[in-house]
Amino acid sequence: MAFSGAAAPSGPPMANPIAVVGPQFCAPYPVDLIIAKKLMTLAEGSFAVTDVNGNVMFKVKGSVFSIHDRRLLVDGAGNPVISLRQKILTAHRRWQVYRGDSSDPKDLLFSVKKSSLIQFKTELDVFLAANTKEEVPDFKVKGSWFERSCTIYLGDTSNIVAQMHKKHSVGSILLGKDTFSVTVYPHVDYAFIVGLVVILYEINEDRKDND
Repeated sequence: MAFSGAAAPSGPPMANPIAVVGPQFCAPYPVDLIIAKKLMTLAEGSFAVTDVNGNVMFKVKGSVFSIHDRRLLVDGAGNPVISLRQKILTAHRRWQVYRGDSSDPKDLLFSVKKSSLIQFKTELDVFLAANTKEEVPDFKVKGSWFERSCTIYLGDTSNIVAQMHKKHSVGSILLGKDTFSVTVYPHVDYAFIVGLVVILYEINEDRKDND
């Protein structure tokens, strides 16, 4: 499933919106989101996603006691948007993302896996559900998770669809939060991008725990 159009910072807007989760999450302007990891939480909201004015856009709920690693992205009103599930016993740390609170194969939206087993830099391959052969990824995530500096590209191109960078503020230090911001480019599904960032976080937390 291919998307046309350029996504370079100074380039023209996307010819076709990239609506992976839904067109309602595509804005005609750049969307800046702030994602904060909440410490010492169990089931109720492990991440909060706000806009630059502090309005809650999404929350991520985790299942600490679940056999399967599972996260649920809900909107500000608490409605399920996507369900993120880690496949157990896969070498590349594959996550699968479904519409709403589903785990039905027909509701699969996309899957994410590490590009290679041994990584010094962060690199993830993202495959949309229709891309069953998985010969070429639909999106790639590249950068340094340690520096919280990652870029999301359209396939194996230089077209950028979103960028993540660390957010330093007195508030985030005082609250003990792992806080970073994401700029989602115009006409790109920001719910999809939030899902990718959460998976990126989980994969790297797994790696840290296993080092």
